[in-house]
Amino acid sequence: MLSGMPQRRPAAWYQSDLVLGVLLLVVTVAAYVPALQSARVWDDDRHVTTAMLQGWDGLRRIWFALGAAQQYYPVLHSAFWLEHRLWGESDLGYHLVNVAWHAISACLLVLVGQRLGARGGWVAAFIFALHPVNVESVAWISEQKNTLSLVFYLLAALAWLRFDATRRARDWWPAFALFALALGTKTVTATLPCVLLIAVWWQRGRLNWRRDVVPLLPSIALGVLAGLTTAWVEQHVIGAAGAEFTLSPLQRVLLAGRIVWHYLATFAWPATLVFTYARWTIDLRSAIAWLYSAALLALVVALWVLRARNRAPLAAFLAFVGSLFPVMGFFNVYPFRYAFVADHFQYHASLPLAMLVGAGVAWLSERGTQVSVASAGAEPAAEPTSASVVAPVLGRIIRLVLPVMVLALGTLTWRQSAHYRDDETLYRATLAANPDSWMAHHNLGRIVSRKAGGLNEAIAHFEAAIRLKPDHARAHYSLGVALQRVGRGAEAVPHFEAAIRFEPDNAPLVSNAEYLLGVEAMNRPDGAADAVRHFSEALKRKPGIASTEEALAAAKARAARDSLKR
Repeated sequence: MLSGMPQRRPAAWYQSDLVLGVLLLVVTVAAYVPALQSARVWDDDRHVTTAMLQGWDGLRRIWFALGAAQQYYPVLHSAFWLEHRLWGESDLGYHLVNVAWHAISACLLVLVGQRLGARGGWVAAFIFALHPVNVESVAWISEQKNTLSLVFYLLAALAWLRFDATRRARDWWPAFALFALALGTKTVTATLPCVLLIAVWWQRGRLNWRRDVVPLLPSIALGVLAGLTTAWVEQHVIGAAGAEFTLSPLQRVLLAGRIVWHYLATFAWPATLVFTYARWTIDLRSAIAWLYSAALLALVVALWVLRARNRAPLAAFLAFVGSLFPVMGFFNVYPFRYAFVADHFQYHASLPLAMLVGAGVAWLSERGTQVSVASAGAEPAAEPTSASVVAPVLGRIIRLVLPVMVLALGTLTWRQSAHYRDDETLYRATLAANPDSWMAHHNLGRIVSRKAGGLNEAIAHFEAAIRLKPDHARAHYSLGVALQRVGRGAEAVPHFEAAIRFEPDNAPLVSNAEYLLGVEAMNRPDGAADAVRHFSEALKRKPGIASTEEALAAAKARAARDSLKR
C-alpha cells in the first residue's frame, strides 16, 4: 500500500451497475406513466405506418420511394412498420418503445462515459433520463426518430472508441454501420464524428490528422450527404420555404446565438417548457439581438482560457453546440414556421451537458471524500485547514442533494409528460404558457368545433390565430366554416375569400372554400350566377365530387329560371 494515498473502498451493492441500471429503468418508466396513457398528438398519425405502407410493398417504398413517408428516414419508418405489425394501432406499444429506447440510451451514456474515463456516468444518466426537456422526444410518438437514433448514435460512439483503442479494421466497420443506421433514423446524428473528435481532444489535448481525423472521413462524408438530402426534402417536399424562412446571413448568425442561449437556459432551469415557443423577430437594429451572440462569444473566450486548467467545460460546450448545429438556423426546417426552438431539437445535444454536470458532481463528492480520509489520517495535533472542514461537508451535502435533484427532475417530467395526454390537453397547455401560439389556437379551435356547444370557443380561437397571423389561410377557412355553422354565413364570405387568396395553389382548400362560397351565394335571392361560378371553380380544383356536381346542376337550373324571369 502506498503511504498517504486514500484507499477506495469496494462499491456497495447499491452502487453496482446492474442495480443502478434497473433503478434507472424503474424511475424512468414511473416518470413517464402519464405519457404511457396518452393518445396520438399532432402529426403522429403521419408517422405511424399508414394503410398504404403496411404491406411488404410498403416496406419497399419506405426505402426506395422518396416522399412515401413523412421524411426520408428509412430505418425509423422500418421500425414503425415492424411495430405496427406487432401491435397494430395500439398507442401504448409505441409509447413503451419510446420510453425503453430513452432508458437504454441513458445506460449507454454510462458506458460511453466509462470508455472515455469520465466521472459521474450514472449521475449523468439519471439527469438525462429524467430531465423534463426530453419529454417532448419521449412522450411524442413521432419523436421515436430521436429516441431510436440516439441508441444507434451511442452504439456507434462505443464501437468507434473500441476501434480507437485497437486500431483494427474489423472494429471500424461496426462503428460505420451503426452510424449509418443512426443517419437512417434521423440525420441530426450526422454531428457524431465531430463530437468524437472533440472527445479525443478532451482526452489527449490535441488531434492527429492521420490517427484521429482520417478514419472518420467516410462518416463525415456520409453525414454531409444525408444532411443535405434531409435539407432538400425539408424545403421541397415538406415545405420549409417561403417568406417565413427568409433570413439574411447576418440574421441567421444572430439567431444562432439566441438559440444556443435558449437551450442552455432550458437545460439549466426547465420550469417553463412548452410545446411551441414564441417565434422571435431577429431585428438587426436591436441591441438585444446582438447581445446574445456577444455573450456567447464571451463565454467561448472564457472557456478557452479555462482550458489550460480543465478542458472538460470547453469540450462539453463545443459538443453541445456542434450537436445543435443542424437546428441553429443555418438550415431551414419546417418547425421554424412556428418557432425557431423546440425541446426535441436539443435531445442529442443535452448529452454533453448531462455528462459535464455528472462529472462536476462526482468530482466535488470525491474531493470531499478524499479530504475527509486525509484528515482522518493526520496527526492529532495538526491544525485543521479550511479544505479539511469544508470539503467533507460539501461532499455530504452533494450526496444528500442528489436524491432530491432526481426526485425534482422526475416530478417535472411527470408533470410535463401529462401535457401529451391528447391534442386538446397539449394545445391548452401550450396556450397557457404561450398565448401567442397561432398554431395552438387554430388546432385547438378545430378540436373544440367538433364538440357539442364548442363553436363559440372555436370561433374565438380562430379569430386569435388570424389576429396573430393574418395570412393563415387555414385559420380563415376554419373560421368561415364555424361562422356558417352558427348562422353567420355573410361574415364567413371574406374569410373563405382570404383562404383562397393566401393559398391559391392548395387545391383541396380552394375547392372546399369555393364550394362553401357557392352554398352561401345560393342563400342570396340573386346569387345563383355567383354560385355557378364558385361550384365550377370547386370542380376545376377537385373534379368528380358528386355533391359539388349536384350543387352546380341546381345552381345552373336556378340561374336559368332567374334569367327567364328577367
